[in-house]
Amino acid sequence: MAMAALRREGSRFAVNPNILRSSILPSEEPVSSGVRYISTQIVRNRMKSVKNIQKITKAMKMVAASKLRAIQTRAENSRGLWQPFTALLGDTPSVDVKRNVIITVSSDKGLCGGINSTSVKISRALHKLNSGPEKENKYVVLGEKAKAQLLRDSKEDIELIMTELQKNPLNYTQVSVIADDILKNVEFDALRIIYNKFQSVVAFLPTVSTVLSPEVVEREAESSGKLGDLDSYEVEGAETKAEVLQNLTEFQFSCVLFNAVLENATSEQGARMSAMDSSSRNAGDMLDRLTLTYNRTRQASITTELIEIISGASALEG
Repeated sequence: MAMAALRREGSRFAVNPNILRSSILPSEEPVSSGVRYISTQIVRNRMKSVKNIQKITKAMKMVAASKLRAIQTRAENSRGLWQPFTALLGDTPSVDVKRNVIITVSSDKGLCGGINSTSVKISRALHKLNSGPEKENKYVVLGEKAKAQLLRDSKEDIELIMTELQKNPLNYTQVSVIADDILKNVEFDALRIIYNKFQSVVAFLPTVSTVLSPEVVEREAESSGKLGDLDSYEVEGAETKAEVLQNLTEFQFSCVLFNAVLENATSEQGARMSAMDSSSRNAGDMLDRLTLTYNRTRQASITTELIEIISGASALEG
């Protein structure tokens, strides 16, 4: 009886040979090939996408590296512009004034780590620190990324917005025009410029530079009895001390802003280079895991098909 049952099973397999053919050649009939064929196809598509992303991130890293080399020297040379003003007028970042203007320097493009978020966080902290019943705090935003973040919760405090600073190569003439627009449109006692100072490709230092108005400079000089090294110089000609301070303050602001924009642009390229390098390595790790998953899935599919073939052949022989 048992042998008769096996013969009946063997005749059933012999009558339907297409069942074995469909399992052996899934590429001929992808619809009936089952879940195993679809899963390997999904993994292959995912591997292809990751490879394309890796190519893009590697290219962006090379572009950022070339831009970094070009702008780093200019940023380092611009540091000599504002340093004499610190010796001449002093440095009083903790001065208490009524009207504060916070100038947040950011980038117009993303994919550069957290440099823009860091600048915005410091700007908000300064705004909160200098808030009071008789105080006025305003924002001047440079760059699209800081604009997008500050518009969410501080739209009423934003006095001026400027974007696309790096559309053309940065130079002192371009930045001095921006500084002149800020001085004409904003009333202030202290300008607090927030930017990221470049240290290395993987490190940047959030920095706050303070430029005081001529009136506050004179007030601080009278209260402390010293105004940097300016008191050791004699003013000659028709200009008064107030006029000299006015000219020095405007020139100081343009120099400090020029250095801040260059330093932030250099930090942006260094952060983007580091971020793209990390993304490329992460894509490589993901590609390795997907390759392992694909090989395991393919091997399991082949093993299953072999088992089905051997089982069918054994049934036919029986």
